[in-house]
Amino acid sequence: MSTPATPAAPAERRVPPLGGLNTTMVRLELRRSLRNRRTLVFALVLPAALFFVFGSGGGGEERVGEGNVSAYVMVSMALYGGALIAASAGTGVALERSLGWSRQLRLTPLHPAAYVTVKALVAVVMGAVAVTVVNVVGAAQGRPDMPLGTWLACAVLTLVCTLTFAALGVFVGYLVPGENAMQLLGPGLALLSFLGGLFIPLSSYSEAVRQVAYWTPMYGVAEVARSPLTHELPWYAVVNALGWLAVFVAGAAWRMSRDTARV
Repeated sequence: MSTPATPAAPAERRVPPLGGLNTTMVRLELRRSLRNRRTLVFALVLPAALFFVFGSGGGGEERVGEGNVSAYVMVSMALYGGALIAASAGTGVALERSLGWSRQLRLTPLHPAAYVTVKALVAVVMGAVAVTVVNVVGAAQGRPDMPLGTWLACAVLTLVCTLTFAALGVFVGYLVPGENAMQLLGPGLALLSFLGGLFIPLSSYSEAVRQVAYWTPMYGVAEVARSPLTHELPWYAVVNALGWLAVFVAGAAWRMSRDTARV
């Protein structure tokens, strides 16, 4: 009597290089983000329009650090636009979850860290578009006045600061279902911008409101983004910026781990 054949062991699924991170996936994510015309136009047009409203007044030539008030407002509006569009790119996970796409991705060898990295890269690129648009509008208007090196330093720091809101977008995208994520974040970011001193200087607020503003996520990044211009960067503003970035990244990682554990 012949011995029954031993069943072959199932082949192990090979993990692709870099956990599945590749330029094709980044390119597809970018194309998908650029198709969202409503969010794109809102995030690009609104900050530029707000710059004309707040930065074209009679006091725009008043000196602030190495520049003037118009330059100060331009950096603030660039940060607002970058934060909006970076958060929008991050909240894309909410729509993917509602459509079942994230579940499909979890069945592939794609590593969760690679997935988050792609979202971060897309958010940075989209944020760079928003920051560039506001700076180009400001340069075309001719009212902002600051040295070229200061201008570039503010733009780069503004772009780095948008990572905080990309992480916030991913965090909220895992908490809130579907398209409701950006409907929640849009007004929320506007409120944070008022409290953080992007639309109205904190000196215009009462002492009680300022004490609250110092704890908001927009305050620290706004001070960091404008620091090359103002030459003012309180230590607690740096702690604020780094602290909120850590909170949002940790929150996004926590929610993502709970989400992926269900498969």
